[in-house]
Amino acid sequence: MLNQAVLVGRIVQDPELKETEKGKVSNITLAVPRSFKNANGEYDTDFISCVLWKGIAENTVEYCKKGDLVGIKGRIQTRNVEFADETHKQFVEVIAEKVTFLSSKKEEKQTVE
Repeated sequence: MLNQAVLVGRIVQDPELKETEKGKVSNITLAVPRSFKNANGEYDTDFISCVLWKGIAENTVEYCKKGDLVGIKGRIQTRNVEFADETHKQFVEVIAEKVTFLSSKKEEKQTVE
């Protein structure tokens, strides 16, 4: 059996690093345009939740910001949450195993001579 996802899209908002009892984590949303047009002749976009752990999370927070183009390789995971009012919700997210920075623009220091 195989559970593998490969995505290329833009980060929807600046990534933030959080500390949990399981370690450092960053939750990002990736805007991924579809490869075909809808009935109106426009490309729809999917917004996909991604979870980044440890070093992957730290590097992404340091080098990426809203609008940057990234590639993510990972696996799809479902998570069931029960709320205080006893309602349930299932979340589908991609757990990142590798992130490739495709257009990150970390501020470069300029040297004046």
